Amino acid sequence: MKLISWNVNGLRANLGKGFIEYFNRVDADIFCIQETKLQEGQVDLELEGYYQYWNYAQKKGYSGTAIFTKKEPLSVIYGLGIEEHDQEGRLITLEFQNFYMVTVYTPNSQRGLTRLEYRMEWEEEFKKYLKKLDEKKPVIICGDLNVAHQEIDLKNPKTNRNNAGFTDDERNKFTQLLEAGFIDTYRFLYPDTTDAYTWWSYMARARDRNIGWRIDYFLVSERIKDKIEEAAIHSLVFGSDHCPVELKINLD
Repeated sequence: MKLISWNVNGLRANLGKGFIEYFNRVDADIFCIQETKLQEGQVDLELEGYYQYWNYAQKKGYSGTAIFTKKEPLSVIYGLGIEEHDQEGRLITLEFQNFYMVTVYTPNSQRGLTRLEYRMEWEEEFKKYLKKLDEKKPVIICGDLNVAHQEIDLKNPKTNRNNAGFTDDERNKFTQLLEAGFIDTYRFLYPDTTDAYTWWSYMARARDRNIGWRIDYFLVSERIKDKIEEAAIHSLVFGSDHCPVELKINLD
């Protein structure tokens, strides 16, 4: 089973930069996107052979997630089920026979860490939510988690130490999520690989120089880690300030 996750940083803009061509070429069983920046009815995607599930933010042109899947799920859940956390279209869960598929766009702590306190509340509720799912069947989580977990996961850890996405608080929450029974699939396969990033600033030719951060992930329940076949970063796919990430896993 091939899974793709991509923060598209505005789907309408990305559609003009090769999204459909990449989507067709990669031929994923499940394709998840974040930061769609859409309201319902603003795009009409013809994705033959795929069921489509969308979660929109109430605020126009902001956040949002979607999942496209070849196999129809048993059930669909939008959000965490907590009103204060479900206004921004950040979460979709599909239930299949052998697993749950979750795509997430974690809140950014923002410049000056103005949203860090809210982010910490979100992280706690998200972890509780995933643990409840994991009690029933294994979980696959993908998306922009807005944190570089370790120093190896960004080019300039020292100068970014207290910036959004690399604060001790955010990194600790990610550690706690892993400790709750989940695996970072890329680091599981490639624990020492450096210069592997999924997001680059638009400033100062950062992508050309590979001055980036790894903040887009596939996580899986620890008990299915032996089912992981590959985890990849598609850094040569353009159209967003993020690149797609891939997981191949055998749950048959």
